[in-house]
Amino acid sequence: MKKNHFLSGIFGVAAIASVNSSLPSAEAAILVSNTRGNNIVSFDEVTGNFLGEFITADRGLIDPDTIVYGPDGNVYVSSGTTLENSAILRFNGQTGAFIDRFASGNGLYRPYGMAFGPDGNLYVSSFLSDEILRYDSKTGEFVDVFARGTGTADGLNGPNGLLFGSDGFLYATTQGSVAENGVPNYRFESQVLRYNLATGEGQVFARQPEPSPDSFGFVSFLGLAINPQDGDLYVSDYANGIRRYDLLTGILEGAISTNYTGTQPSNNFIGSLAFGSDGNLFTVGFDFTQNNIGSILRYDSTGLPLPLSGYSGALFVANSDRLQRPIGIAFTPPVDVPEPGMAWGLLLAAIAPVGLRTARSLHRKRSI
Repeated sequence: MKKNHFLSGIFGVAAIASVNSSLPSAEAAILVSNTRGNNIVSFDEVTGNFLGEFITADRGLIDPDTIVYGPDGNVYVSSGTTLENSAILRFNGQTGAFIDRFASGNGLYRPYGMAFGPDGNLYVSSFLSDEILRYDSKTGEFVDVFARGTGTADGLNGPNGLLFGSDGFLYATTQGSVAENGVPNYRFESQVLRYNLATGEGQVFARQPEPSPDSFGFVSFLGLAINPQDGDLYVSDYANGIRRYDLLTGILEGAISTNYTGTQPSNNFIGSLAFGSDGNLFTVGFDFTQNNIGSILRYDSTGLPLPLSGYSGALFVANSDRLQRPIGIAFTPPVDVPEPGMAWGLLLAAIAPVGLRTARSLHRKRSI
């Protein structure tokens, strides 16, 4: 098994820092899914340095999409493009080692978004069957079909990202497509839907906005994330841009450009998005004119571009061949430095790995 350098490095830093109370707690690492590399790679949240492969291409991933840390501290990845290979795969949250094919079957067809619910179930969007499926979050056993599209406007048409809000509702992005024999037909608007878990009823939370001036004239909502600073819902648009909505009213409050190629229309598409432990907003994108080589963009908590030193715009990691048509993004839970009084005791005890906390992550009119 290949050694996981990036996480062992994080824990090593935490061990050294524990003897010096003046050092800050260790930062999280950024995880990114490569849909064309069939792997998960990691970058330093502060420096942008490449830290290595967290999950290598020989561990069963097929066109990996969403990355989520589960309540058990392990990593769950949506994978697969056919009825036969579509699944949620589970990996060790610290080493990236393959654990099992956690959930599959029962109509799951091209899984995109997923989210662990307050009811103890894992919700998965099945893009090519227009359904949201539920699986037991402990066993992976199929529970039921939570929601299903009917091929009509304002319905579950091409489900993408999933996210549970602090209000207890399930939010889902749609591409506006209707699956016909495994082929998406884009006949409706891309929207954000909101579901009541108690009743299973869904309604339109946000209708399709005007396309971004940097886009090719379409909208394809993808990832979802809630800003920990203001509580607003941020939604990435595969075509270009990030929209910000008031979580209570659904009112569009602003838009962020994600055009980092500088062309009109933009030569880059956008994947999912996530807020880091520092409160900054990160998203991934790729340049379709450059063999889908990807980049990571960073914004502050208000949406202003926050490039890494030496870069312009919002570029944090620029045109890296380590990023091959990236879509999913998530953060490893931060490793906390112990209190000064505990430091030597922990060192003498060889410093056990710190437990992992649950992390959210949260795609497209995109190629499937």
